[in-house]
This record gives sequence, C-alpha cells and structure tokens, in this order.
Amino acid sequence: MTLADTVAHLSPERWAAANRLLLRKALAEFAHERLLTPEEDGGRYVVRSDDGLTAYRFCAVRRTLDHWQIDPDSITRHRDGGELPLAALDFFIELKDSLGLSDEILPVYLEEISSTLSGTCYKLTKPRVTSAELAESGFQAIETGMTEGHPCFVANNGRLGFGVHEYLSYAPETASPVRLVWLAAHRSRAAFTAGVGIEYESFLREELGDQTVERFRAVLTGEGLDPADYLFIPVHPWQWWNKLSVTFAAEVARRHLVCLGEGDDEYLAQQSIRTFFNTSAPHKHYVKTALSVINMGFMRGLSAAYMEATPAINDWLAQLIENDPVLKATGLTIIRERAAVGYRHLEYERATDRYSPYRKMLAALWRESPVPSLRDGESLATMASLLHVDHEGASFAGALIARSGLTPTEWLRGYLRAYYTPLLHSFYAYDLVFMPHGENVILVLEDGVVRRAVYKDIAEEIAVMDPDAALPPEVRRIRVDVPEDTKLLSIFTDVFDCFFRFLAAHLATEGVLEEDGFWRTVAEVTREYQEANPELADRFRRYDLFAPEFALSCLNRLQLRDNRQMVDLADPSGALQLVGTLPNPLSGR
Repeated sequence: MTLADTVAHLSPERWAAANRLLLRKALAEFAHERLLTPEEDGGRYVVRSDDGLTAYRFCAVRRTLDHWQIDPDSITRHRDGGELPLAALDFFIELKDSLGLSDEILPVYLEEISSTLSGTCYKLTKPRVTSAELAESGFQAIETGMTEGHPCFVANNGRLGFGVHEYLSYAPETASPVRLVWLAAHRSRAAFTAGVGIEYESFLREELGDQTVERFRAVLTGEGLDPADYLFIPVHPWQWWNKLSVTFAAEVARRHLVCLGEGDDEYLAQQSIRTFFNTSAPHKHYVKTALSVINMGFMRGLSAAYMEATPAINDWLAQLIENDPVLKATGLTIIRERAAVGYRHLEYERATDRYSPYRKMLAALWRESPVPSLRDGESLATMASLLHVDHEGASFAGALIARSGLTPTEWLRGYLRAYYTPLLHSFYAYDLVFMPHGENVILVLEDGVVRRAVYKDIAEEIAVMDPDAALPPEVRRIRVDVPEDTKLLSIFTDVFDCFFRFLAAHLATEGVLEEDGFWRTVAEVTREYQEANPELADRFRRYDLFAPEFALSCLNRLQLRDNRQMVDLADPSGALQLVGTLPNPLSGR
C-alpha cells in the first residue's frame, strides 16, 4: 500500500457526504438535548450560529421523545445572503458557546469529529450491502457491516491515537484480521484470576494450543528465564507498539515483561474496538485488551485491579440468572468473562490515583463466545444492528421483520420479551442494572425472529443500586449509591431514549410500524411482566414506568464538557447532565 492509498477514501465527494450525515446527526441530537433550539421558519427549521450571522436550515419531523428526524438532503447553510458548503468543523466553531465547548476542549473535540468523518468516508467506499442481504449474513459480517456507531453520540468514532494505517488495521469496519501480541509478565507484578473450574495452564493451552505455548516458553528459556515465573498476557498490537514498548520500557529492560511474539489465531475487532472475536476458532473466547486510545469520552484502558474480581462477578450473575425462573423463562444468558490477567506497574501506581489511565495500560480478559450455545437454525447479530440503515434507507430491523413472516407487532413483542423483560425483572427484583446499549447485547435469531438475548460486558458495566444488598465480598465492587429519583433512568434513558427512540423512528419512517403501535407494544409487554409478578407490586408503584414524564439525561453534554473523561468514575451518578423532562410514551397506555 502506498502513502496515497492510505487516504484514498478521503475524496471531495465522500467528504461532502460524510459532513452532511454528521451535521444531520448533530442538529438532531443537540436539538434533542436542548443545546440548540431550532425555530420554525417558512415550513423549515433554522438554527443560528452564536453570532447570529450563519443559519442552518432543514426539514424535520418531530417524533416521540422529542426525536428530531432530519432529512439530510434538506440541510443548507447561509451567511451574508449566500449559501455556503456544509462543513462540520465550522459548525462546531460557529456554535461553540451554544454547545458549551471550552477553548481547551474544542480542538480535541474537533479532532474526534475529524476522525469520525474520516471513518464515515471509509465506510462509503465499501460495497453497498442492503439490509435485506445483511439479514442473511453471518455474525461477523453483520458486526463489521455497521456504519453508524452509538446512535446518540455525535463524535462516536474518535479513536484518538490511531494513525490512518492503524485505523485500516484495527477499526471494526475495515474487517482486517488481527493477530494479538503476547507478553510474559512476571508473577511478582501480575495476577491471573478465573471463574470456577478454570485453571491457568490448561486454560492457556486451550486458547493458544500446545504448539504456541511451547514456542512462547522457549522464548523465555532462551533468555535464561523460568517460564514458571511468568503469566502470559494478550495485548492489542497498537498498545505494544505505541505504549508498552515505550511507557513500560523499564519493565521490559528488567525482564518483568518479555515480548513473546504474535499468537497464531486471527481475530476481528468488534464494535467496541478493543474486544476481539476469534475467527480462526469461533468457539474460543473473545479477548478484551487494554487500549490507551480516547474514544467516546474515555481512555479505553483496562484496570488490573478491576480484573481481579471480574470472573467472580460474572459467576455471581450467571448463578443469579440460573436460579431465577423469570429470567430463565426469557431465555436470557450472559457470556461470562471467565478469566482475567492484569499487570501492576508499581511506580505509576505510586504516582497516580486508582482511576488514572496509567493504571489501565496492561490487562486483558477472556469472555465466552456465544457460538457454542447456538442450536440448529440459530444465528447471531449484535443488537446495534437493529438501528442500522442501508444506503437505500432500509433498516436492518425492518429486514428481519420481513424475513420473519410475523406481523411487526408480533416480531416486536418477541424482541421485547427477550431483551427488555429481563432488564425490568433485574431492576425490580434485584435493583440490578446493566448498560444495555446495542453493542452490549447479542441477539439470537432464527429466520429473522429474536429467540433470546445474550448480555455481555458484565463486570465493568453492571451495578446493584441497593446499598443493603447482601453481596459476596468479591462482588461488592458493583454496589453503587444512586439517588432514588434517578434509579429508573437505567430504563428511561438507557433503553427508551438511547435505543427505542431510534428503533421506533426507523420503523415508522419505513411504514413498517407506527410509533403509537411501537410504544403500545412496549406498554403491553411491561404490563404483562408486572401482572405476572404481583409480589413486586410495591416496587412497581415506587418506580413507576407509566409516570407522565422522566428526566432528560444528556450524553453529548457529558462529552462536550470533557471528551477525555466524561464521567467521574468515583461518582458516576453525580456526572449526569439532566435538562428538563421528556413526556413518557408509556404514560396513559
């Protein structure tokens, strides 16, 4: 590949298309979060720059939950009586005060926007696959076929730290095979923890194969080192080349860390960019790695300290699901994080607090693959795919409904029972909440029908909001103190506003299912769950899913305020940006 080839996707035509798509999303989501207040003007809407001299005009349909559905082709930009080309970077500079972008954050946010636009340009070079074709495709074809990323965040593909050659090698949409780098870490500074029934040596041999294990052990013995003194850690190649080989130079020099080389299996990066699916042996575990790249409000590291309790938390949750008849009946499963390994750099620990990115540079975990759990006729798709819309405006969800042969309402009811009912029961029965966005849920499909849901990313994302919950000592980390009046935002925000809002709008736009029918079905499934569990009636009244309104919790406001650390991990609920309320679409149903 020549130097010019690495930027071949950055053509004027694709750049213009990417800017138009991003501005559509920015206008829609910033209006939804009440950062901007579009005014009606002659049948169109207008948003003006901070100085009032530049106007953005567009056509939009306002849907349930104050969802702004903007026609991207209708957006125009005007100044001094003339029309200007659309330019996303100009937009953020022109409206920096309205958006609350500080002088410090603005250039870094523009860098994330530039990266997101570049990624869109790359996606526009890919062969056009319709949603109907994608609905017939395999798990990883769907995973790498996603074009949008998180539906709420405007700067959702920043990946600050990736150069263009690294983007082409490691971004999920490029579908490039990756071999992980393996390090040997001295046991004096490294720890391996695992779930019940897992032993280090046999687990490692199952994952790597005897031949690779012996090859790695020979590297150590060749340097006069005893393999028994070391643990093996998988590392993202970017992390080795850009961080560990330099930032951890002392550890390498002192042989606390030894580079063993690449493993033999090939992996594909998933939507979360730092998690890899084994394409050489799909039944083997995913590998999640530390990656010191800024993406969507955080440095995407992994804490060695957090890794120690990860398998125990997963085993605890798996047992809870297994023993609960309501959750079992929905078909819910989790793919457990079965083993974890972390490395402690003692000097950086002495120099930092426990939330520092410097403590999150070298750790990994192994997560079960969902592939072995499939029955005949079943297939897998990331739930994020339900919000995918192809170049013809057809949604993946609509394609699944068409393939299923069910009515849209029947299909939706099956999906809700698989995905949404377990969230309700976890909340009402256990004060247990997940981070149930599209990338954290895998759907098990059969001929387009959702049969069951698989939740993932457990140890870092779940929380128990009951301060008095009796949790085993190794699991107590997940207990959080949340104000009573914000507890139900785990459903209202994470499910209704950040996922169902978009799914309902897509289906309505296509004429597949009107919004009223969508939300009526959500209400019916909610009541179905509540009527089947009368022993929780007091909880249903206390946390009322049919309340007239709920607080609007704004995600972009978090990122615009601080795009490198958008939530204080010591006080996550304290970071919420609540701006007014939204009418609850379940109210009165």
